[in-house]
Amino acid sequence: MQTEIVIAGFGGQGVLFTGQLLTYAAMDEGKEVTWIPSYGPEMRGGTANCTVVVSDEEIGSPMVSNPLAVIAMNLPSLDKYESKVKTGGVLVVNESMVDREVTRKDIKVVMVKANDIAEELGDKRMTNMVLLGALIANLPVLPVKAIEKALAGHLPERHHRLLPKNYEALKKGAQHKPQ
Repeated sequence: MQTEIVIAGFGGQGVLFTGQLLTYAAMDEGKEVTWIPSYGPEMRGGTANCTVVVSDEEIGSPMVSNPLAVIAMNLPSLDKYESKVKTGGVLVVNESMVDREVTRKDIKVVMVKANDIAEELGDKRMTNMVLLGALIANLPVLPVKAIEKALAGHLPERHHRLLPKNYEALKKGAQHKPQ
């Protein structure tokens, strides 16, 4: 089975890190995987997205037009990718950064006030982990334990003090189900 995921937002939201983490988790689970980042020249605030393809078999092409899943971390990302999600797919939306309803009725839509949850956890940098937790709970591509293992194995040692908060953020996100 092959699963295509797009994670989109703006620089500074952890878009690329989230994609890398999914990639590492998939590799650690023995899956075939590709990760393609795309970002503007700005360090913070510019557009950023990445495409992750996870498969049980060799991946023919890393390019994806209609992903099975999208994490939209802000309104421009929702506007760009809502129409591209495959019918029956999953769209995880950071409701803290979006001021409109999702119009599609042929996909699972998971609305998460991710910024608010991250701030309740005491660290707004956990927003991406909240959204990733929501995705993993609603798309059976990898178990949460694989994401936690990848965090521990690939997060730089200097950031290991943040592991408990990352795990908690994943769990809080995983509590969200489609509307």
